Amino acid sequence: MEYQYPIDYHWTTDEIVDVIKFYEAIERAYEKGIDRDELMTIYRRFKEIVPSKAEEKTICGEFEDISGYSSYKTITKAKNASPGEKILIK
Repeated sequence: MEYQYPIDYHWTTDEIVDVIKFYEAIERAYEKGIDRDELMTIYRRFKEIVPSKAEEKTICGEFEDISGYSSYKTITKAKNASPGEKILIK
């Protein structure tokens, strides 16, 4: 798919890279599956960069609008999954 990830230009380069890793992890959950523990580690780093629920909702909403992939649905499934489980959104 060809689209631009929503990013905040106030973030550092390292933060932008880590947020893009989060978007890529959400994509993997839809396309081929991702290990729950890996996803949660990436999500925890994302939350360090975007601690506000309102900002998270805005950014993830923009990502869903352009990609069709729901971060909320993916993270909810991961939170309810057992450690080591594969997360695959259908």
